[in-house]
Amino acid sequence: MASADSQPRFGQSVKGLLSDKVGSCGGDVIALTRQVLKGSRSQELLGQAARNMVIQEDAILHSEDSLRKMSIITTHLQYHVEHSKNLQDQLRHLLK
Repeated sequence: MASADSQPRFGQSVKGLLSDKVGSCGGDVIALTRQVLKGSRSQELLGQAARNMVIQEDAILHSEDSLRKMSIITTHLQYHVEHSKNLQDQLRHLLK
């Protein structure tokens, strides 16, 4: 009968250990799921950062183009101002 008493204890012990292992594995699965979700979120953030970088790069290129055009316009205006001053000087000289 000692053998019969030890069987239920052994079965309960195994069930307890099995229950603990299942709980531990469940916790590991939850932790793994959280890591996968974090990785997925990190990928989303990296993708968003890359898209923002492309937008900023386009804005910078557009700004550089605008500055180049403004420089050309400034050069033309300076030329016309100088030309206008020369004409004014010539007119003054003629009117004397």
